[in-house]
Amino acid sequence: MEKLWLIIKREYLTRVRKRSFLLATFLTPLAFAIFFVIIGVIFSYESGETLHIAIVDEGKILRNNFSKDEDNLYFHVVSTPLEELRETFGAGKYDGILVLPKISQLQAQDHTVYYYREKPLGLDVRTTVVAKVRNRIRDYKMRMLNLEEVDIRSLKVSVEFQPEAIREGDAESSSMAAWIAAAIGGMMGVIMYMTVFIYGMMVMRSVMEEKMNRIVEVMISSVKPFQLMMGKIIGVGAVGLTQVAIWGILIPLVYGLVFLLFGFNSSQTEMAMSTADIDQVDLQLMAEQIGGELWSQNWALILPLFVFYFLGGYFLYASLFAAVGSAMGDDMGEGQALTIPITIPVVLAFYIMFVAVRAPQSNLAVWSSIFPLFSPIVMPARLAFDPPWWEIAASVLSLAATAIFFVWLSGRIYRVGILMYGKKVSLREIGRWLFYRG
Repeated sequence: MEKLWLIIKREYLTRVRKRSFLLATFLTPLAFAIFFVIIGVIFSYESGETLHIAIVDEGKILRNNFSKDEDNLYFHVVSTPLEELRETFGAGKYDGILVLPKISQLQAQDHTVYYYREKPLGLDVRTTVVAKVRNRIRDYKMRMLNLEEVDIRSLKVSVEFQPEAIREGDAESSSMAAWIAAAIGGMMGVIMYMTVFIYGMMVMRSVMEEKMNRIVEVMISSVKPFQLMMGKIIGVGAVGLTQVAIWGILIPLVYGLVFLLFGFNSSQTEMAMSTADIDQVDLQLMAEQIGGELWSQNWALILPLFVFYFLGGYFLYASLFAAVGSAMGDDMGEGQALTIPITIPVVLAFYIMFVAVRAPQSNLAVWSSIFPLFSPIVMPARLAFDPPWWEIAASVLSLAATAIFFVWLSGRIYRVGILMYGKKVSLREIGRWLFYRG
């Protein structure tokens, strides 16, 4: 046990003291901050170009002026014929001509307007013009059909889905329960997927480096191969957890600092809210529902199980990656083929996770959350949906047994492969190592 602790300590300290680890750990949040600032600057960029657009209202759609002018975008309703405007277009008074044809059928839903220009419109300006034309056509149809705005609004129907408990005393849930559970499950599944791949590959690269540098030949003389493998798995995993914990603290702090320094444009925020037609009371009610639903989750069960699946999935796949790293030779290209049988279950579980979020009680989601190669990613995605206790118990037992078995299996491969040089290894050869005595 003392030797195992020394190996874990060595793996951990040698990595966290490296300059590359420190730079990646502390500069990554800064890189996120710079990225957010650059994206904000890009999306807030305005061309500064002023456009004057002449409107020819052939269908007499407009009751008065087109609309309130936007920033750097001005509309002018003119009575000049289109042909005359096109002939004198080069005078420089207008940058484009917008023609609103006559509407022959009020029941028609599709309408075409024509824009004459020398230079094409940008996507943002085009979207603004189309939105204004759509609103004016809508107002015109309302006048022709003798409809009022209140009549149009009454046709917009909103249906709220409110789940209710069958028996009195059962836990109640809001209409957003399914969305909150899906968000929690999806986030947990993605974290597990990234953990298995990133940390598992880190373990494999560490084993390969020591094998290629012949460092392992010195270490294997004083410790058992299994202790060396377990020490490396635990040590590298602790490094990854340390890095993630630091990111979990620094990234929100950096994001908050960027928000305080740069903030948001209040006018743009008000415009977005008015465009989406969101009421302040609705936003407050939605926030209360989300907070209440998050509070009502069974975190006493979800968090411990998430830690268990995190550790179980990491040990299961990290041990396999360590075994593959020990079997790789000098030809890295050929050795990469050995990782395919490991990565396929991880990728499949990732896609099944999306099915589990959408349909947590489906047969695919249930049995995949019990199957040990899929359960570290699929079952965390189902925990927020309160699966039956027998499914959780079966999943936990199968994952624990499989993780222990794969750690033992990988140890059998590791003890032979770590000292094997100059030979191309196949899956059949690795199978023989399992029964090798010595």
